[in-house]
Amino acid sequence: MKEHSVLSTIYENICRDTGKQNESAKLIAVVRLLTLSMLIQSFVCCVLVSLTAHTEALAFSLVSPVLFLALFVLSYRCGTFVSYCVLNVCILFWTVMNIYYFGWDIGVQHFLAVLLVFLFFSKYKHERGKITYAVFLFVLRLILYYYCRSHEPVTVLDTNLNNALQIVNTFFIFLSLGLVAYLFSSTTQEMEGKLIEYNRKLMKQANTDTLTGLYNRRRTMEYLETLLRNAETQISICLCDIDHFKHVNDTYGHDVGDVVLKTISDAFRKKLPPDTFISRWGGEEFLLIFPQMNGDEAGTALEILRQKLRDVVFDGGTENFTVSLTYGLVEYDFHSDITTLLKEADEKLYVGKESGRDRIIF
Repeated sequence: MKEHSVLSTIYENICRDTGKQNESAKLIAVVRLLTLSMLIQSFVCCVLVSLTAHTEALAFSLVSPVLFLALFVLSYRCGTFVSYCVLNVCILFWTVMNIYYFGWDIGVQHFLAVLLVFLFFSKYKHERGKITYAVFLFVLRLILYYYCRSHEPVTVLDTNLNNALQIVNTFFIFLSLGLVAYLFSSTTQEMEGKLIEYNRKLMKQANTDTLTGLYNRRRTMEYLETLLRNAETQISICLCDIDHFKHVNDTYGHDVGDVVLKTISDAFRKKLPPDTFISRWGGEEFLLIFPQMNGDEAGTALEILRQKLRDVVFDGGTENFTVSLTYGLVEYDFHSDITTLLKEADEKLYVGKESGRDRIIF
């Protein structure tokens, strides 16, 4: 739709709110769209009736478009709630009078279902009032049905016109129901989508390290508990640490230190097996979990990673430098608890630090 097209202007005018505080712009738009739908329906019925010799029927039919046109204009002058109530009264009056004049067979009684759906979509509180109004619509429909069984309509229409009006009314009933359901449900779905996305972001923030994007300690402990509880194959765990990282921060600054952390994290993602669980354990420490891998297999993957990281050159501003990591690797024995495994990995990391760094201790 072009920005300044006629349809765009019409749509903007329909959606224009009443300018009053604490009133739903969505509700007034639906009121106007329903009113327009009823206006067009009334006009089509007038055309159909005018093709026949039913003068009385035509006289009554001409009142309907005037009624809904007046209501449409009124919606720009009154508040949302008033417009909503007047629309309900007009449709109720129009339905009753159509059945009185033309009988049950033209199908206008189904517009009561439109009011019912409109009621439950548009009113978010007042449960007692909604139920009361729903019961009223139900009772009214029964009364109209039994009235038609014992009374002839004022104007008896021929079969062809009856069928034509039934088709027109059925079309506009489905159109009205579709408008109400679509416009209100689209808002609900949009809100639900935003809520899901917001919750997803919250979960990500709660489970990941802000700087590196890796899983944090909290999420790692949850994963480990689940993994070890359901362990059916070998699992290996590695605690690793950047060598002399304090020297990097002190010499080149914390900004460069952050670059080192992020670069190493990216290398973990790219060089380790795809199912490796990678987390920032704290500071310059990382915990790597290798599901379905024994210690030898995990050690091979770590050695490839170690060699790749030794080739990465960092810009320290005044000079370039490289970093290394030391790795403490343990293999799950199917009976140790998490604390024991992590302690064993930390002890092996310590041994690696003491024996010269830049190595894997298994």
